[in-house]
Amino acid sequence: MFIAMNRFKVVKDATADFEAVWLGRDSHLGEMAGFVEFHLLRGPEYEDHVLYASHTIWRSRADFEAWTRSEQFRKAHGRVPTTKPLYLGHPHFEGFEAIQTVGGSSSPREHADAV
Repeated sequence: MFIAMNRFKVVKDATADFEAVWLGRDSHLGEMAGFVEFHLLRGPEYEDHVLYASHTIWRSRADFEAWTRSEQFRKAHGRVPTTKPLYLGHPHFEGFEAIQTVGGSSSPREHADAV
């Protein structure tokens, strides 16, 4: 498993616009082999920005890299439909290879109700 994250320092008065861009876009991720899941995360608020992260989970690093070279990637990352600056600087990319994954299990009560 490979996790790809981009961190964005979003200008405080632009958070609604930033979220609208993400929520309204067609990501084309579902068209890609190896795509597992996407999350847009809102983090802590600082003096001049709010931290956001986009978080995608891929079956492998190779699947993620294929996404970055794809036509779907180019379509999803087309020009943002605003001239207002939404974030400070450029997004900061971080990629992670999964070393260990621990899944959740249902509680005994949930299990008993399901039987």
